[in-house]
Amino acid sequence: MNGSQIVIDALKREGVTSLFGYPGGVVIPLFDALNNDTGLQVILNRHEQAAVHAADGYARSTGKVGVALVTSGPGSTNTVTGIATAKLDSIPIVVISGQVKNDLIGSDGFQEVDMTGITRTICKHNFLVPSVEELPRIMKEAFYIARTGRPGPVSVDIPTDVFYAVLKNYSYPDTVRLPGYKPTFEGNPRQIKKLAQTIQQSEKPLFYTGGGITAAGAEAELLAIVEKTNIPFVTTLMGLGTAPSDHPLFLGMPGMHGRYAANHAMMQCDLLIAVGARFDDRVTGDISRFAPNAVIAHIDVDPAEIGKNVHTEIPVVGDARHVLGTLNTLLKPRKANGWCKAVISWKETTPLRYDRNNAKGTAPQYVIEKISELAEDDAIFVTDVGQHQMFSALYLNHKRPRSFLTSGGLGTMGFGLPAAMGAALANPGRPVIAICGDGGFQMNIQELATCALNGIPVKAVVINNQYLGMVRQWQEMFWDKNYSKVCLKQTPDCPPRCKGPNGHCPQVYLPDFVKVAEANGVKGLRAETADRVEAVLREGLAHPGPVVMEFLVSKEENVYPMVPGGKAIDEIIMGSEGTQQ
Repeated sequence: MNGSQIVIDALKREGVTSLFGYPGGVVIPLFDALNNDTGLQVILNRHEQAAVHAADGYARSTGKVGVALVTSGPGSTNTVTGIATAKLDSIPIVVISGQVKNDLIGSDGFQEVDMTGITRTICKHNFLVPSVEELPRIMKEAFYIARTGRPGPVSVDIPTDVFYAVLKNYSYPDTVRLPGYKPTFEGNPRQIKKLAQTIQQSEKPLFYTGGGITAAGAEAELLAIVEKTNIPFVTTLMGLGTAPSDHPLFLGMPGMHGRYAANHAMMQCDLLIAVGARFDDRVTGDISRFAPNAVIAHIDVDPAEIGKNVHTEIPVVGDARHVLGTLNTLLKPRKANGWCKAVISWKETTPLRYDRNNAKGTAPQYVIEKISELAEDDAIFVTDVGQHQMFSALYLNHKRPRSFLTSGGLGTMGFGLPAAMGAALANPGRPVIAICGDGGFQMNIQELATCALNGIPVKAVVINNQYLGMVRQWQEMFWDKNYSKVCLKQTPDCPPRCKGPNGHCPQVYLPDFVKVAEANGVKGLRAETADRVEAVLREGLAHPGPVVMEFLVSKEENVYPMVPGGKAIDEIIMGSEGTQQ
């Protein structure tokens, strides 16, 4: 086989059925071979960043390794944001890029970039393939590294001469031998026993869970423990769907836009058991004041995360599913104590609230609530990044794992639409709804054509407040309402120091998302008022193909609860009236 045929054979042996990409000069031999092969579906995206996000959405919704294929130079550099997005959220993808011929590397040849150097800090591992003899081993190792331990992106850069070169005695490796890479699966028994004893002695225990629960498939093990012990739990943005939102012991999402009960429970617990979470600054707030009275236990498959941000008294390195399963065998049942009853009452007495009858326009929270009400039970929700992302985290009814996909660590605008494409392709028959802001939607809006041409039935919801809403919210609250370059309708005639909607604002749609949708072969719908929201959603969700549903919402609605930057997470601003509790 030549190098191109080896890559294709490797992809099939690793269970790949679909991949996303964009061709170019040095990868023509690989695309030529792909076109002559009927075993792999290749989706032609309109931008390489979108191809990586699509592979990412494919992986998040299935747990399988997503694959993107791009050319050298700008094709490679356009993948950087997608790779970094996957790295910070621990998503298994393999990005295959073309490279100039081996004898041109280092000569500044046409479209040559140092892909291994560029991606060194933003991927789990990377490879530059030196020869066709090394290609089978590298492909095997790339997929193994991406999916094992703490999942993550792997970059494989292949010089074009390797695609042409022939390997006479080709065989794909059955095993991987990486002496320096041995992820720990089973946790230390003594540490698990110590944690079990500490839980039994604790009066105010709390589980703090993250995306590592989903990565390990440990949802059942977590619920078995919390229901046996009546220990309440909170879940980060990346872990939403670990348990149904209405689970009686679930306190909500913690952090900057976290629920009152979740934040106060973290600050008042005497034992905080973190599982597959990394103590991100958006969760901890002022870390010097975080969980001041708690013994901290941390279960994580990545030893580098334990003790990185907070001092950990009980570290347990291992796979969450295995560790929780073992831990459960050591725990005795506990009845709900005063602590458990108190924190649950906090959730009941501090509900999310907003002004449904806001005279300034449709409340975006209302749109999200109606989406949750009308969507089918097995729907997959994918968000972009901004206010709509937080509204979705707070107001959607999260029912199952791998059904709420969002860019957490990197906060990547433009993620929503292409990631939804990947999820829809990976889950035929399940509704996939992309919830986007009008800013982020425009960053990869070209992928509407990809959806139309490939019959990918993504239902795209555009929450249009005509602003970069989250930045505007910060400018309103902390920068004297100086709306600097956040209005998406700004013209040279606008006041130099805009402080909100006024008579100068042009009353036009720029862009007109309905027309853009139709120009790309996609059905377009718009709700300009609250009384049209349900009708538009019903029509759009019932349509068999891709749809764009635009909702004009209140321009200056803010996300609450909110913890201002630098504050402790129990210093919460609650509700649209701005009261602090």
